[in-house]
Amino acid sequence: MATLPADLLAAALRRNAGAPLVTFYDDVSGERTELSATTLANWVAKTGNLLQEEFDVGPGSTVAVALPVHWQTAAVLLGVWSCGAAVLDTAGEDDDRFAAADVVLADADRLPPLEEQGLPELMGLSLHPMGLGMAGYVGPARDFALEVRAHGDVFSPWQPADPAGPGLVLGGGDLSLAGLVETATELAGRLGIAEGDRVLVDQRTATEAGPVAWLLAPLAAGASLVLCRAASSTRLQHRAETERVTATLGLKLDGIRELGRPA
Repeated sequence: MATLPADLLAAALRRNAGAPLVTFYDDVSGERTELSATTLANWVAKTGNLLQEEFDVGPGSTVAVALPVHWQTAAVLLGVWSCGAAVLDTAGEDDDRFAAADVVLADADRLPPLEEQGLPELMGLSLHPMGLGMAGYVGPARDFALEVRAHGDVFSPWQPADPAGPGLVLGGGDLSLAGLVETATELAGRLGIAEGDRVLVDQRTATEAGPVAWLLAPLAAGASLVLCRAASSTRLQHRAETERVTATLGLKLDGIRELGRPA
């Protein structure tokens, strides 16, 4: 039985390591990226090793994640939790809680105001479709894309994660690492996510619902994800049909069940 977020990814690997687990679309850049459980696990391992080896992230650490819905965001979140550390979820651009974090990971567009705060450990993500670095950037932040690739494909924590340790720091309350799994499992049941479902989630819903809903609940249920950033409403119906989506979160599409709504 899963007790840690890392267990949810491990379960996906056991079910079908080569099947699509996260498919990501960006209707501005035109990006479509598909990751199997194996590929996502590789990125998670590299991220965990980067955080652990370069920033000493482990149980008791807090990592601020200021990123939009994205396949790299999924890898970062799971990488932090693999280290046994807590994620500080920072949805607001003017969030004054960044200073409480040991490390801050933010997309490149959010770096300028963060640089003004003088944060000791700041890492930027270009979120480039090809996983490239922050072209032309000359600020103090370290470049996630350039550094993560140098780290190992297998992750072993220096200290075992404590299920009772903090896992997600929110404005209205915290969740332990075990609490993340428990909440995700309960939420998956309440929403009606079934094993084998292919769940479509757009950026607005993911931002409002948070990572337990858009990432962990589908993983807990044994479902796969289709994530849509800057989603074009005119394309979603066709995309859902093309990707064989079986359920949506926060979206109403013809012929596809909306999670959490009566049939």
